[in-house]
Amino acid sequence: MSIEAKNLGGGYTGKRVVKKINLALQDGEWLSLIGANGSGKSTLLKLMSRLLLPQEGTVLLDGVEIHNLPASLVAQKLALLPQQQTIPSGLTVWQLVALGRTPHQPWWQWQLNSEDRTKVDKALLLTRMEGFSERPVEQLSGGEKQRAFLALALAQNPQILLLDEPTTYLDVRYQLELLELLKRLNQEQGLTIITVLHDVNLAARYSSRIALLSQGIVFDLGTPELVLTPANLADVLGIEAAILQTPVGLQICPLSSCI
Repeated sequence: MSIEAKNLGGGYTGKRVVKKINLALQDGEWLSLIGANGSGKSTLLKLMSRLLLPQEGTVLLDGVEIHNLPASLVAQKLALLPQQQTIPSGLTVWQLVALGRTPHQPWWQWQLNSEDRTKVDKALLLTRMEGFSERPVEQLSGGEKQRAFLALALAQNPQILLLDEPTTYLDVRYQLELLELLKRLNQEQGLTIITVLHDVNLAARYSSRIALLSQGIVFDLGTPELVLTPANLADVLGIEAAILQTPVGLQICPLSSCI
């Protein structure tokens, strides 16, 4: 399952945030979008997930323009974990995660079948939320809500997963647990992943490739080793940094602001 942006541009009423974006992902690739605040990372993710209509260009899902596909078909192949989630009132965690099976059900089917229930239970287990299944969603902590919505996305059984700042509200332990889970799904199941990550070191550690965004364009695109150079970090993030080789690969040590 491939996803591709071709000459993609868009944003909000009267304002174009990203422009002339060209990038393509193949099966099992993990791309992270990084850049300064306001560089267009979240807007690009919304355009690629069909939440925003492009002002120019197109997004192709397996070679077909994504905005020409039925929403239910897109949801069977692609799942999005947004930065801000709407909390449905009165739902338990299990009921929330079960909503992930909706795209796979015919319109006349109201009850989950055994396969659906298995997918929901597996998603809860993967995200370590099985002990919260009967807890009302509004009673969860920020980090627990984040994991519950990740379970919802995984219950869709997508081939492509898009995540906007998925480590928000999570302490260091759960950040690593979540990203290690995504890495396992990426490697073992061939799940294609696009993440917006604020932490450059987490992006360097887990991504196949990095798209460095600046003022709405792709400033550089490639492996972490090729993209995360002192010159690029100074130009795009405004920092002087040392590039370190560590047991988990390339990592960035910020030294000072160069603005």
